[in-house]
Amino acid sequence: MAENFPQRYELRLRVHPQTLAEVRRAVGARLRLWGREELITAAAMCVTELLSNVHKHAASPECVLTLEDHRHGICAAVSDTESALPVVKEPDFLSESGRGMFLLSKTAHAWGTDLTPTGKTVWFTLHAEAVEP
Repeated sequence: MAENFPQRYELRLRVHPQTLAEVRRAVGARLRLWGREELITAAAMCVTELLSNVHKHAASPECVLTLEDHRHGICAAVSDTESALPVVKEPDFLSESGRGMFLLSKTAHAWGTDLTPTGKTVWFTLHAEAVEP
């Protein structure tokens, strides 16, 4: 049976620290549905970082989380109303913050930002292990 790619999931939300666990569960459930269990831990960490940045840095907690299942893995994106782009800093491991985008940059296969007419989208991709047909 041929699979249809890409599959897409979209979640509109107001970010608050108490909602992050619920969003991680939703991401895990969606990836299990798509047969991408091996990507759940990395995806949950990266999504949490992007949503935490919305909470800390955006003027509005409103955002959209999008997940797409592709042939070679997944793409996740968070769109918000803030035009300031995230910065990857060399981590200061004694600091209580500032390591998230560094960890995302080392975990994701690729990541980037796109400015939009209403703000920005920050996205990342994770590749699944190669599966022989």
